[in-house]
Amino acid sequence: MKQVTIQGIAGCFHETAAHRFFGNEPIEVIPCESFEVLFERLAEDSNRLGIAAIENTIAGSLLPNHELLRRSRMQIIGEEKIRISHMLCALPGQRLEDIEEVRSHPIALMQCGDFLKTMPHARIVERDDTAGSAREILEGGLRHTAAICGEDAAHMYGLEILARAIETNRHNFTRFLILADKEQVVVDPATVNKASIRFTLPHTQGSLSKILTVLSFYDINLTKIQSLPIIGHEWEYQFYIDVTFDNYTRYRQSIEAVRPLTSDFSILGEYRECPNPEI
Repeated sequence: MKQVTIQGIAGCFHETAAHRFFGNEPIEVIPCESFEVLFERLAEDSNRLGIAAIENTIAGSLLPNHELLRRSRMQIIGEEKIRISHMLCALPGQRLEDIEEVRSHPIALMQCGDFLKTMPHARIVERDDTAGSAREILEGGLRHTAAICGEDAAHMYGLEILARAIETNRHNFTRFLILADKEQVVVDPATVNKASIRFTLPHTQGSLSKILTVLSFYDINLTKIQSLPIIGHEWEYQFYIDVTFDNYTRYRQSIEAVRPLTSDFSILGEYRECPNPEI
């Protein structure tokens, strides 16, 4: 059985994404309190897999995870995208007007800002995890307290859903990366159509434009570009880009054409693109 490390506890969105990616295949989920711990658990056993959020359509990129990936020996072998739908949950038998405190992760609270404005009487409390907020309510028998979490967490911890889909924007999706040790990865060119790449560029005029021109020449579609500063090198940046392609040979040709124009070049993973989920 595959061991899959996740950030968060049972019932969190990471666990939901893991089960969706692996489908009916049985997996053993290893909860981790933080992304740093997740990568530490992966480093301990090369046979373990990991799943880590990398970007959200509302909150943006999780920049620290780009750096954790860069420093690790992990390779991206897949991705999963899920719609994030938040529920307001409490111990059974309570009504919405009974709630005096709402707990959740800061990002979840932000994403449900409009709904929370309808509850001016409720105190907002930031916690480390959405599912963890639900578990706290169950274990503490906390009445007059609600959690914002996913439906899976509400069911797992025996809470009653007082309000569904309370997120402000229904176009709320998170993209997760599936990670494996580089030594365990075998890429099948016939099945992949997406790649994640990292590089740095000289601090010269038009350096990034040259990269984009090469990719365009080889019919490579740029789906994301993220820059991060290089610590100790003022105004110099490293770039993380995602590309999709229809022809693996053309994609590899573009890589060989781009590589001489960059420094510290690495392919973070070649994998199958996940379609966007329905709303």
